[in-house]
Formats: sequence, C-alpha cells, structure tokens
Amino acid sequence: MASRAYDVLTIGDMCVDLIVALGDALPQFGQVEQWVPDYLLEMGGSTCIFACQAAKLGLETAILGRVGDDAFGQVILQRLQSSGVDVRYVKTQPALKTGLGLALVRDDSDRAILTYAGSLNAVYPEDITDEWLGQGGHLHYGSYYLQTNLLPAAPDIMRRAKALGLTTSLDTNWDPDDCWRGNLPQVLSSTDIFLPNEQEALAITRASGVEQALTLLLNEVQVVAIKRGERGALVGQGSVRHAVPVDPVLAPKDTIGAGDNFDAGFLAGWLAGLPLEQCAALGNRCGRATTQTRGGVIGQPLATHCPELGENRVPR
Repeated sequence: MASRAYDVLTIGDMCVDLIVALGDALPQFGQVEQWVPDYLLEMGGSTCIFACQAAKLGLETAILGRVGDDAFGQVILQRLQSSGVDVRYVKTQPALKTGLGLALVRDDSDRAILTYAGSLNAVYPEDITDEWLGQGGHLHYGSYYLQTNLLPAAPDIMRRAKALGLTTSLDTNWDPDDCWRGNLPQVLSSTDIFLPNEQEALAITRASGVEQALTLLLNEVQVVAIKRGERGALVGQGSVRHAVPVDPVLAPKDTIGAGDNFDAGFLAGWLAGLPLEQCAALGNRCGRATTQTRGGVIGQPLATHCPELGENRVPR
C-alpha cells in the first residue's frame, strides 16, 4: 500500500461521561437529596476512547466528528489532542450540544447509563468522503447502533474503504433496541476484524454459547475477537481458535472503555503483524489497565509499555 497520512481512521461518537459513584445511595424522586462518595467528568464515546489508546500505542490516528461549542466539547478536544489524536476533522458547531453519558455506578462491576445524543450521532454519510478515507490505512467503525445517521450508509462506507485499500474493523457495541439489524450482514462482509463482547456476539448470532457464536461469525469475517471481561478473550481465524486469559484485577474501579481499549490493543498488534494470540493478549492488557482507574482513558498503556509492538509495523 502506498504511504498514507494515518495508520487508523475512526468516526467519532463525541460525548463526555459524567460518572457518579453511588455508594449506598439509590436515586429517589420526590426531591430526595443524598450524598454520593465521588464523581468524574471524562471524555467518553467508544471510538474516542479507542482513538486515544490507538494513538498512545504509536498509531497515527485521526478522528472525524462534531462537538458543540461548549465546555464539554472542549473537554473532548483537549483529551484527544493530549493523547496524540489528530482532531483536524472534528468540527465545532455552535448550534449543537455535546453528547453526554451519565453513568451511575453502584459497585465495581455494574452501572446504569443515561445518554443524551447531541454530538454523539452528528456525523452524516456525506461527511465520510473518499478523500478522507483515502488518507488512512485502516478504518475502525464503532458505536454502530448509536451512529444512527450513518446506519443506512454503513455498508457503502465499509465497501468504499475496502475498495480504497483500507483494512477494516467493527465494534457494534450494544444495540439499544436489541434488534441487531441495521444492514449488519452487509457490513460484516466488508469487515476484516470483528470485535464484539460476549453478550453482543450471542445476541447477533442467537447462538447457545460463545464457541458456537465464534464459529458462526467466522463464516462472515476473517478475524473475530470476542471480549469476555474477566475471562479474557476468545479469538479465531479460519479453523484456529485461542482462548486468551487476562490477569485478574483485584479491585477494579470501573469497566468503562475496557472493550474499546481492547480493540485498540488488538488492532495495534494485528497491524504490527503479531500472531493472533499475542494480539488478544495485548488487547487484554489494554482493557485491563483502564479498569484500575475511573473512566476509559486515564489508565491507557503507552507504546513504551508494549515492547512486542517493536518499531517497524508490518502493513497488512
């Protein structure tokens, strides 16, 4: 492939996360006021978190999206830039409110999320031009069901990316409507790496177990990595299967962004030409690291922490 400006392109689901640790409190109506032990305001959005981790692992990364001309929009831009992500394709629009995810965290493993879309799904098909796609070597498509304005055009976006010589990856994240349609089979046919978690893989395939889900998905996609949380990952390509464990976390802070960081680690390994099992191990490490801090960005590993990536990546 001819030299491209970026190793990775992604489409931004721009929002911030307001993470509220509830402790023993449960929200009550009737103007009941309660103390909570902590909160954190941090950049959210699956592809935004992914982009930060990809850049920290040494991949030249650019993101396309929109933010509002507000304080939350500035939080997003500053976090992306400080992580090394190119934000020249992020537009600031005064008439738009930046998206917000309100995460109410009851314990270390569970949370309730309330989402205001705003800038999160403010990208439209006409924004995804061949000129922009042609600058990248790989396209990562995330928040598939939340990027509602792109859903009808998703198969065409992925087909055009492939025709322009990019490799592609997809992380649907959860479908809020629990329908799992939206042209997904057509999109998978143009996807090189599919990165669902276990619940998503089972919902998409209607399989009775994760092994069967992997087999079904490998009929559609070259490489599949199913994220299984504290059980690591199950990955496959062709007839090859690997169950890759992850080191336990004794006191996780929260799991926000863990799957997105896994995606970036796995992709960094894949673009470096590492064996599939090592790609998953690197993904596990990136996902695990951020469970030890609040939010999806603060604990992300750097390239210097990942010597297996080396200095010379192998173009796919």
